[in-house]
Amino acid sequence: MDAYDERGTTMTGVDPSRLDDQQLMKELETIHRTRHDTLLYGSNDALRTHNERMAQLEGEYLRRNPRRLVSAGRTREGARERCCGESATPGPSGT
Repeated sequence: MDAYDERGTTMTGVDPSRLDDQQLMKELETIHRTRHDTLLYGSNDALRTHNERMAQLEGEYLRRNPRRLVSAGRTREGARERCCGESATPGPSGT
């Protein structure tokens, strides 16, 4: 495999489109687990590389799963309900 991508920057890891679904999920789990430490303690180059790789992996996941399940609590409306102290489930009317 070519060690460089089309932009001429060093490639980090296998092209996400070449990973099977299980490998892609494993890569995503790993990169999300290491995110906090990279942000706090990584060099600027390490953080930039981490950002690029995360974007590649997440982009591939979204490409493969365009109709993924979206939790109502993770939408703008759901976030507004959380911030205002309302529960996500409807309460009795008239309150």
